[in-house]
Amino acid sequence: MTTALPAFAAIVVAAGSGSRAGEAKQWRALGGKPVARWSVEVLLAAGAEEVVVVIADGAAAEARTALAGLSGWRLATGGATRAASVRNGLKALGGPGDRPVLIHDAARPLLDAPVIRRLIAALQDADGALPALPVADSLRRASDGLVAGAVDREGLWRAQTPQAFRYQAIVDACAAWPDAEPATDEAAVLERAGGRVRIVEGDPRLMKLTFPEDFAMAEALIPRQIRVGQGFDAHRWGPGTSVWLCGVEIPHDQTLIGHSDADAGLHALTDAILGAMGDGDIGDHFPPTDPQWRGVSSDRFLIHAVERLHARGGRLINVDVTLICERPRVKPHRQAMRERLAELLSLPLDAVSVKATTTEAMGFTGRGEGLAAQALATLELIA
Repeated sequence: MTTALPAFAAIVVAAGSGSRAGEAKQWRALGGKPVARWSVEVLLAAGAEEVVVVIADGAAAEARTALAGLSGWRLATGGATRAASVRNGLKALGGPGDRPVLIHDAARPLLDAPVIRRLIAALQDADGALPALPVADSLRRASDGLVAGAVDREGLWRAQTPQAFRYQAIVDACAAWPDAEPATDEAAVLERAGGRVRIVEGDPRLMKLTFPEDFAMAEALIPRQIRVGQGFDAHRWGPGTSVWLCGVEIPHDQTLIGHSDADAGLHALTDAILGAMGDGDIGDHFPPTDPQWRGVSSDRFLIHAVERLHARGGRLINVDVTLICERPRVKPHRQAMRERLAELLSLPLDAVSVKATTTEAMGFTGRGEGLAAQALATLELIA
């Protein structure tokens, strides 16, 4: 059984400009949500009594949007340096003096609860704690692009955040640090003041987002799961001169009757994507009783489902649609349908399948009373 953590608070430093990343990286989307939100969510879920998010002056609107729906956090305005931002965060947080406080970089989004537990446990016999990884690569000094000697990596560690301290101990250490000297991190500040800092096991996924290419690496590190959804739709035939199937208009002596354009292929596929996400069905999002959807192109339904998938950090892998009818003949239009679906879904053509079959004159499709469609969608979601 996992024991409960003692009461603790946290500061998330999100006041940087992100110049090397090309933008304020703490508000940029990672896995469908802002970078800073990842850490705040984990800290709150681990039991943080409160989280102070330190932001740049003028960034309050972005921060509130990024953290919307969460409770237990508040904002503080940062300073000209990281050290000043941390001091402002500590001031906003307040005591009691013996409360554990975690100070974390928003640019390290892939924090998890085990690291937090190790840090707080380490404060039982130390004044501070930091997660770190041993240096595994060989190290070299260089001069003018040439190797100038090796560096012994024995005893060298790569420090990460969050770093843990007792509140009053880190406040006093920060007050004693000379303003003219930049601090490597808060652990260095505490060491200078005579505090003992213990190293705990870090996490390779707790990488810092510094350069634009780091985002691709972080996306690859996010745990994901494969999901499959299915959809089915059917519409009756009625008077008309064409029919919409999988986003393509086909000349025909009848049309499908429905509240929208009655594109059974797109309806089935929309339901398959929504179903794989556990996000209801097409009727929940576009009720047939709502007059605004009368006659509307079903492209909108499909795009809506894909947008909801992307908002959750997911991606579509492939889709497979089967149209069930005696008429019209689908094969002459199948390639156009695949190309249209690939365009709508931003998928490569070989990830889109459209097939057709008959029921050998059996049932309502066999009697020419209507057309049916079924679809499968495979997608990837954050676990």
